[in-house]
Amino acid sequence: MVGRTAIKGRLLDFVADPAEAGEEASYRYIADGAVVMEDGKIVSTGPAADLPADIPVEDYGQALVMPGLIDTHIHYPQTRVIASYGAQLLEWLDKYTFVEEQKFADPAHAAAVARFFFDELLRNGTTTAAVYCTVHPQSVEAFFTESERLNALMIAGKVMMDRNAPDALTDDAERGFSESATLIEKWHGRGRQLYAVTPRFAMTSTEAQLEAAGALLRDYPGVYMQTHLAENRAEIAAVKERFPWSQSYTDVYDRFGLLGSLSIFGHGVHLSDQEIARLAETGSTVAFCPTSNLFIGSGLFDMARLREGGVKVGLATDVGGGTSFSMLRTAAEAYKVLQLNGENLPALQAFHLMTRGNAEALGLADRIGTLEPGSDADITVLDSCATPAMAHRMETVEGDLAEELFVLMTLGDDRATRATYVAGNRLYSAD
Repeated sequence: MVGRTAIKGRLLDFVADPAEAGEEASYRYIADGAVVMEDGKIVSTGPAADLPADIPVEDYGQALVMPGLIDTHIHYPQTRVIASYGAQLLEWLDKYTFVEEQKFADPAHAAAVARFFFDELLRNGTTTAAVYCTVHPQSVEAFFTESERLNALMIAGKVMMDRNAPDALTDDAERGFSESATLIEKWHGRGRQLYAVTPRFAMTSTEAQLEAAGALLRDYPGVYMQTHLAENRAEIAAVKERFPWSQSYTDVYDRFGLLGSLSIFGHGVHLSDQEIARLAETGSTVAFCPTSNLFIGSGLFDMARLREGGVKVGLATDVGGGTSFSMLRTAAEAYKVLQLNGENLPALQAFHLMTRGNAEALGLADRIGTLEPGSDADITVLDSCATPAMAHRMETVEGDLAEELFVLMTLGDDRATRATYVAGNRLYSAD
């Protein structure tokens, strides 16, 4: 980016969690506002009337200018697994996912899918994600190469699997460690790239490999850890069979030092009180993946129970078990899941979760998730009247921001994204 530029529109970001601070105290809204950007950072946020006359401006009128959306759990090799019919988790992995992931041994294929993946994220207003690659180091190289080209802030890692998977998708404890270490040394902290040690889940790793994953975390402080936890009852039973000494699924990971403030556990649908207490004690994050949990039939996530237990909760698409790249669609399904549990997800809380909340869950709230000066200039512009049905519904909203946001998250999808900016550069425009 050369010089200062600005984005005009209705600015919205969050200063606190609405569930804790109350709705009125949780957000900052400027009806005619402007964000000034320079060198990939937000320089100022305030009324548009305060803009100097000589700054180039992109004016989005009545659209909402917000921090870029954040996804805490997604699989980039599964873009062609999405919408695969009729299986629960373990069968779904064998029948669809493992077949597709074997193709990522080909660097050209990995690079092509990485480009598609980023196109879809940007089309949906997502600027940061915690991403699973495959067991192949070349899949990670392709991902980070594309992410670096776009100057996106991404968390990703090579999947580690040394059993209960096709031979073409397995490594071993030693190779999983050495390949991950090489990738960490090359990519972690390079530009905006961050690495996550990524054992797929307990049943596809031996004790030796889980120990290797823990050793990586000890050897490279500051890297992330991501895996799956308590998604499906058959999976939980399989983990118990393979680790008979364990007190719980969470205990398996805990034994090898995989819990912590930079650890992200996908799903967490079926957790005991003891597991929730241990996740909270270690500052671990659980990623709520509503479309995936419904599609694969895993169960209904109890967000209130985890939050009351002190666990950090993020929101995630989990493509390709999840059925949409859109965080808006994901929030809509989260609302429905919680309704079935007798809980609720007000719109302001949902948008906090997609932005500042997910940034806090990832330990990145000082860099992304808000429009604060000094933050990275990752921004999405959303149109609440993007489709005829949305525009028709919005005729009755009459200036109620919370109601507008509920319309946006319930009826919105990629068509609601007017533009997406990454480090101050517009990388997607609906026009």
